Amino acid sequence: MKVVIVGPGAIGTLLAAHLGRSKNEIWILDKKAERADRLRQAGLRLQGLSKFEAKVNASCSAKEIGRADIIIICVKAYDTEGAVDQATDLIKEDTYVLSLQNGLGNLQILNDLIGEEKVIAGVTHQAATLLNIGVIRHTGKGETIIGRINKQPLGKARVLLELLNQARIPTRSSRDINSLIWSKLLINAGINALSAITRLPNGMLLKHPETRELMRSVVSEGVRVAKRKRIKLSYDDPIQKVESVCRETSSNLSSMLQDVLNKKQTEIDFINGAILRQAKSLNIATPVNEVLTNLVKTIEKSYS
Repeated sequence: MKVVIVGPGAIGTLLAAHLGRSKNEIWILDKKAERADRLRQAGLRLQGLSKFEAKVNASCSAKEIGRADIIIICVKAYDTEGAVDQATDLIKEDTYVLSLQNGLGNLQILNDLIGEEKVIAGVTHQAATLLNIGVIRHTGKGETIIGRINKQPLGKARVLLELLNQARIPTRSSRDINSLIWSKLLINAGINALSAITRLPNGMLLKHPETRELMRSVVSEGVRVAKRKRIKLSYDDPIQKVESVCRETSSNLSSMLQDVLNKKQTEIDFINGAILRQAKSLNIATPVNEVLTNLVKTIEKSYS
């Protein structure tokens, strides 16, 4: 099979490296030609929980890569439309497109541009930090869950399960992937914006009563929206779950904090901003999510 990972960020690099040890033809599609050249020449290097090097094909041209059997989208949520535009020449009639992105809203973009029958949603609990081009630290292992957003069975798309499990990325399927997306969304909403604003690692958010209380308010607001939408979360106590994740990843800098430190655009519109939009459509007040969204967007505008 020909598999193309779109986006050489931390998760994209992690997947490309693991898949690169298989007998499949693995490519990275990058929007930057210079970075693609470097990835192709230097290969990938994993540190931390996974320690190995892997060679990879990389290009900034979908035409050079040709038609793909599987495309895995690993770009930031706000880059989804651009990624599809760049990947158009990869897509054939029986291509499956798997999104392993954070946040809420990117799947609708993919469905609109590609067609729901091709799109598979995914949530991964693998964690990695990008140290340099093609170099990552694998910081957390966890399962990856995939499924169709319309609750239909995977059908022939089960080939994705075989592909990822063979690459030692433990993966299962779910008929209710939307609940899992929301479950991860609330965790990201509770941690990312607060860490980006305070510039604290995850664990330190629990050390200060002020940030701990804000975290609980953010999550509680999100839970109210999820309940109104009749979404069943994958854990019984959302606040306890978010705090547990903070403790388990105590030294980690959230992806949003890393974006702020590097003066990059964040995914705030697809995380806390997404909760805010959903809440407004349901006439539910989410004042803490609104404040955090506005503060992060102000930080983005302040980059010099």
